Amino acid sequence: MKYAVVLCDGMADLPMKELDGKTPLMAAKKPNIDELALFGEVGLVKTVPDGMSPGSDVAILSVLGYDPSRVYTGRSPFEAISMGVNLLDSDMTFRCNLVTLSNETNYADRMMIDYSADGIPTEEAKTLIDFLAKNLNTEELNFFAGVSYRHCMRWRNAPSDALKLTPPHEISNKKIGQFLPGGKNAKVLTQLMEKSIQLLQTHPINLQRIKRGDRPANSIWLWGEGRKPKLDDFTKKYGIKGVVISGVDLVKGIGKVCNLDVVNVSGATADLNTNYLGKEKAAIKAFMDGYDFAFIHIEAPDECGHRGDLKGKIKAIEQIDEKIVGNLIKDLNGLSDYRILVMPDHATPVSLKAHTNDYVPYLIYDSRKKMKKAYKYDEVRAKDSLMIVKDGTLLMERFTLNKN
Repeated sequence: MKYAVVLCDGMADLPMKELDGKTPLMAAKKPNIDELALFGEVGLVKTVPDGMSPGSDVAILSVLGYDPSRVYTGRSPFEAISMGVNLLDSDMTFRCNLVTLSNETNYADRMMIDYSADGIPTEEAKTLIDFLAKNLNTEELNFFAGVSYRHCMRWRNAPSDALKLTPPHEISNKKIGQFLPGGKNAKVLTQLMEKSIQLLQTHPINLQRIKRGDRPANSIWLWGEGRKPKLDDFTKKYGIKGVVISGVDLVKGIGKVCNLDVVNVSGATADLNTNYLGKEKAAIKAFMDGYDFAFIHIEAPDECGHRGDLKGKIKAIEQIDEKIVGNLIKDLNGLSDYRILVMPDHATPVSLKAHTNDYVPYLIYDSRKKMKKAYKYDEVRAKDSLMIVKDGTLLMERFTLNKN
């Protein structure tokens, strides 16, 4: 038996006037997913425990069967581990976004124009982060380049006092003053952010970006703090050996910590232009190489949701259906009996440009079962099915062990 998870980040949404009351998932042409739904189990699942922030870190831990309320230590440590950053138990890490802020003189008066600096290319971003590291690194504070706008800072032997930090994608087009770091030692972080704008705004790369009409990466934004995590071994937990396939360091890092092997795919970005087909082929190769489980993560629906890009979100769903799900079905038929789980980790409504903690629709298909159930896959049909999984950490067991 082979198990394939197609995790469509942020795919769930709300009904929209522009779509005559449909959600993007309802409006998208997804014949392959809907075909699986006809013979599969469709329901709703709660991936974000009450009281926790609805981020991909928390939600994906739930999807993989780990209780975030017990094991979650923060987002950025997973990203740091994926990037090869050495961590001590006493260290604290931070996600370091390259962002675009407006141009007011007072830092706190600036607006969050773009949390991704127009999805800055990795090559340009690395040059900027390396430049910041050269000017801002100390014995305790160190910057590390990641992918596109996503980077990392490590605070060696960080104080244990709690911090209050805000994800930049939650404050698009808002004045940043009320969202600057809070807590006893927050001043260290705010000063780094303010220094970064002094260094970045006149950097040649940003001057070139402005000249060609791109938004400059004129500041860093520190958030997602955490300490070194520990997770149970996924293989021992479920009795299957697996891989994780993603263009996002967070997901790769979670995979590494729980002993899923990471498969890197050329052209696997975290945006609409990702190599969908390459991810599917990597999963099939893993299956042929003896792996039992493939976790295929696609970030594009989430990115489009944060940008308010309705057409892009629908296109991302359709690309996932055609190039990943459709090809999985073709390639797995004849190779092995298989189960496919299709779901988002959380909702990222286009109208809100932010995550929510709503229940999300899931679909489990088993190639051995041919009973037609006449369901399609979307938020409304999932609710109508009356199949509700209130604890998202139980879904992986249901999927891999066929617990009913």
